[in-house]
Amino acid sequence: MPLKVTIPEREFFNEQTSEFVYLKSQTLVLEHSLVSISKWEAKWHKSFLSRNKNDKLTVEELIDYIKCMTLTQNVDPELYKRLPNDIVKEIVDYIDAPMTATTFHGKDKKTNDNHVITSEEIYYWMISLGIPFECQKWHLNRLLTLIRICNVKNSSDKKMSKMETMNQNRMLNAQRRAALKSRG
Repeated sequence: MPLKVTIPEREFFNEQTSEFVYLKSQTLVLEHSLVSISKWEAKWHKSFLSRNKNDKLTVEELIDYIKCMTLTQNVDPELYKRLPNDIVKEIVDYIDAPMTATTFHGKDKKTNDNHVITSEEIYYWMISLGIPFECQKWHLNRLLTLIRICNVKNSSDKKMSKMETMNQNRMLNAQRRAALKSRG
């Protein structure tokens, strides 16, 4: 689901040209998707998703990502430089939103904090799980939730404990002995 934000008409003084700059009001339609991340990673040559908590996007990287998210045509480039803080916050909240009612309980997910996840890896997951490419335009958090659900559903049942395995083997051996009328 894309986000629509309206940037109000504004007036700025350009110190380099000593002129007033007028920006018309414009509505931007933004999409936080795998397609947007792919565009951003192609430019910046680094993973969008695999950042440390302390390794936040720079202002320049964030503005460029907002450009990559933009579906609206013919946007004045000056508009991105002059985004109001409340609009930027709204965009960041949209990026962080789960976009699903699905929740996961417990520690059913092993994470490797050193593993770098790129858009190509997410495309690989989509292909291996049979997720159609039209989902690349979904909100990224919704797509990642679908991938996680597919992994959970496709994984084998929870591994048995050592005691459960021994009990199951004991029961199977007893059944085989009874069926074969054997003592061992």
